[in-house]
Amino acid sequence: MVFSRLFGKGQPAPADQAPPPEEDAPGDDVAVGDEAGGDDPGWAHRAANVIPLGASTGSKRPAALYGRDEELGPTHFMRAAGCRVQTTDGDMLVDCTMALGSVALGYAEPQLTRAVIETIANGSVSGLSPALEVEVAERFCGVVPCSEKVQFLKTGAEAMSAAVRLARTYTGRDIIIGSGYFGWHDWASTAAGVPDNVCANFRSIPFDDIPALERAVSEAGANLAAVVFEPVVERLPSKDWVARARALCDAKGAALIFDEIKTGFRLATGGYQQHADIVPDLAAFGKAMANGFPVSAVCGKADLMDAGHKTWISSTLASEAGALAAVGAVLAWHERADICATLWSTGKEMRQVVDDALTASGLSGITTDGIDPMWFLRFDEPAVESDFVVAAARHGVLFKRGAYNFAAIAHDDDAIREIESGASAAFVELRERAERESE
Repeated sequence: MVFSRLFGKGQPAPADQAPPPEEDAPGDDVAVGDEAGGDDPGWAHRAANVIPLGASTGSKRPAALYGRDEELGPTHFMRAAGCRVQTTDGDMLVDCTMALGSVALGYAEPQLTRAVIETIANGSVSGLSPALEVEVAERFCGVVPCSEKVQFLKTGAEAMSAAVRLARTYTGRDIIIGSGYFGWHDWASTAAGVPDNVCANFRSIPFDDIPALERAVSEAGANLAAVVFEPVVERLPSKDWVARARALCDAKGAALIFDEIKTGFRLATGGYQQHADIVPDLAAFGKAMANGFPVSAVCGKADLMDAGHKTWISSTLASEAGALAAVGAVLAWHERADICATLWSTGKEMRQVVDDALTASGLSGITTDGIDPMWFLRFDEPAVESDFVVAAARHGVLFKRGAYNFAAIAHDDDAIREIESGASAAFVELRERAERESE
């Protein structure tokens, strides 16, 4: 049972808990493989013809999944439940990516799904704000340390852009010092199509580098609006680095902003700030806060959040009730069970069985790294990494190429065993191939 990790083996799940959805057989109305398209040229090929990158989410395009543009492994799913996805070929894979970390409970989690359906049955939007927005905001502010007020949006990139605009509005300054990835929006991007002057006031510094931070703050002088960083970039930062950022912001009258998109509702319910007991002025949340439903949040101290009265941050569907119901259901799970402790322990088990499989294979140049709730495989050779991900998918496990693999409470004992088996089979393939090539 999926929820044995929370409620103990052999003990029943909550009374209103439906059977784990991944134990259900695929419905007869689900079309897969050739039945979905006859002489179909392949889903990746079809996608490339109508979607510029082949996928609207860049990390899900074939080149990101497998390291090459060819359709080397599955690229599309028909159904997702628990920690498993059913591909267009009808194969079932244990998913270690959990939708890039946006799902921590499990796909199609019954209580959350029911809450969303019941909510949208009464209308998802109207010309008025839903009362649910207020209720969820009150509960959210009760669990996130910095959150005296919160505004909901739809994506992590939106929430981070909103946090930066609030900081600039509140301080009346321009320069942002940042470490990490904050989404695709122009203010921190050097991608093609972004004019140089648009991001001219953004200064990028290395992760966990105190001298670089101090130099950037000194150079920004009286025009420093905020220091913003991802709390986890493959690993946790040193407490000294975070404390120094806090002290420098206080001394300069600038805002400290945490990008908690990956870390919120995963390291701890309230994110890295709760885990480390260091409170920022503003923070952005997304991903696991709604278990995969499209909603994000910018939150923080009341005076900074109230700077929103002086600028403009708005989105028509920001308070869409279905996604807010998902946030409410996630909050309910975190209120009655230690979800994050389970993510830490489950992630540790996932890493351990992969380590065991790796040791048994005798391969070198491959290690696991990161922190347990969001760990990853590190390869000395990119081509070997691509070969492993493709082989693992053939053996029933979807691993993330690059960072990160994410634990979910839906990764039960059966899933852990399948992860070990799939990883082992893939590693053996790599070893045998290397032996043949060396002959």
